[in-house]
Amino acid sequence: MFKSWQALTLWKRVLVGLVLGLGLGLAVRYGTPESVNADSARSGFERAAAIGDTWFKPFGDAFVRLIKMLIIPLIVTTLVSGVTAMGDPKKLGSLGARTIGLYMLTTLFAVSLGLAMGTLIKPGVGVEYNTASAEDLASVTGKMAAAEEAGGFVDRLLDIIPSNPVAALSDGQVLPTIFFSLMIGIGILFVGKAADPVRHFFDSAAEVVMRVTMMVMELAPYGVCALMAWVMATKGIEVLSNLLWLAIALYAACVFQIIFVYGFMIVRLFLGLPLKQFFRGIADAQGVAFSTASSSATLPVTISCAETNLGVDKSVAGSVLPLGATINMDGTAIYLGLVALFAAQADGLQLDMSQYVMVAMTATLVSIGAAGIPSAGLLLAATVLNVVGISPEQSLLIIAFIFPFDRLLDMMRTLTNVSGDIAVACTVAKWEGELNEEVFRNEAEV
Repeated sequence: MFKSWQALTLWKRVLVGLVLGLGLGLAVRYGTPESVNADSARSGFERAAAIGDTWFKPFGDAFVRLIKMLIIPLIVTTLVSGVTAMGDPKKLGSLGARTIGLYMLTTLFAVSLGLAMGTLIKPGVGVEYNTASAEDLASVTGKMAAAEEAGGFVDRLLDIIPSNPVAALSDGQVLPTIFFSLMIGIGILFVGKAADPVRHFFDSAAEVVMRVTMMVMELAPYGVCALMAWVMATKGIEVLSNLLWLAIALYAACVFQIIFVYGFMIVRLFLGLPLKQFFRGIADAQGVAFSTASSSATLPVTISCAETNLGVDKSVAGSVLPLGATINMDGTAIYLGLVALFAAQADGLQLDMSQYVMVAMTATLVSIGAAGIPSAGLLLAATVLNVVGISPEQSLLIIAFIFPFDRLLDMMRTLTNVSGDIAVACTVAKWEGELNEEVFRNEAEV
């Protein structure tokens, strides 16, 4: 039995865990009776939420913490190792420019797709968003206040340069860690042969961290099961009905972005590579991304899929993918365009073409800084809603209305982000002559 389970590829085991967690959470949600103790009477739903918080959430949180434990070591070791593998500092400049340019282009297309899908499906028509609970309003208010304390765009841009690299590493600050790791890698390249011991250290460390990562990922099905059981036990299936059309619009737009933009346009037409192998190769990363709802948490699997299944050289995978996990937020861009239309439709506002353009530009630019902001989607949504004339008070109500449902939306946004990261990595790798097409065209095990 155990051997048969282990014989399944990771994404299949994650999917099984997802389905089991869904069923378990719903069983707890709708099968828990009301409290019979008159002194502490609680509804069945309240007791189910307590069970979810007590029994499921800790196991899910433990899995997420294990992954987060590896993010900084993985970024440092793979990024330094990847940069030094280039052999030529000039190569880093062309790679960086191409990477950022591609990420910007796919993000702009994503937010335009979100606007088009929102115009077609009209998820906000007839929605009464004033029903947001006081608890959700308070939670969203606190998160938005915390996000505003992070400062404006210029402040966040300056924060990329760490004044204390050790503190940045210990605090888990991703962008400053990327910047510092790039500097170390470039320094090793310029020093040359004398830095070989340092280069070998980072190469070996990268291998060790990747092996530990694969050990942790064996726990993914169980962590995913716990996380999904917690969501369903605390929120229930009724959360789906509140924002059904918004969810349909987001999932449809994300699927279109993944299949048509990443798959057909980039992989098939632009790179001339087979779609089947691409989607087989990224299946594990997609499964983990959907279940954890975190691009950074999925990064170890993303790098492994790109290198092992698709033949992306570690010099590209180790630099492009950590950057993508931080700045490539195509799923978020789609979401922001949809939320802007959702709010306008709920308020009965008619947007003109200039407002559509402003939403597209604003969402593209602000989504780049999403990873550096606490509760990023909340603040970014408020920023984009302001563009279409939604007042701060109305924005708060709309965001609080969506807030209970956001986890299920975020899962699909993250899957889209990770798929885009790998598509861009494959593109940059081919441009740089660092893509092993023989490995790419081999059918990955599914």
